[in-house]
Amino acid sequence: MIVIDYQNRKPIYEQIVERFQMLIIKGVLEADTQMPSVRSLAAELSINPNTIQKAYSILEQQGFIYPVKGRGAFVSGNQALKEKKTEVFFGKLKELVKEGKEIGISRDLCLQKTAQFYEEVET
Repeated sequence: MIVIDYQNRKPIYEQIVERFQMLIIKGVLEADTQMPSVRSLAAELSINPNTIQKAYSILEQQGFIYPVKGRGAFVSGNQALKEKKTEVFFGKLKELVKEGKEIGISRDLCLQKTAQFYEEVET
């Protein structure tokens, strides 16, 4: 379910947050399903439970999961989260297009490269 890339410069907790965000947004983890326990996920990934707890705290702050006292963490509904993530994506894309225009990249080249990158990326 979650794979950690130890060669990646990103902190492990950020990698965990990003992986769970994508699993939730794509619908792999459906609303109201229980998240793996901190201890079990820490054991599975062979990392410190505090790292998992930090990732879960961030996911909770962002609205991806919610806690149930004595039962663990559960996945929140993902439609609003998907919309929010989409909005953030298009904000980043707008900034990149603006930067490209500033350095003289033509519209046609930008669209061509975007189409190329879109096809190259695996989902």
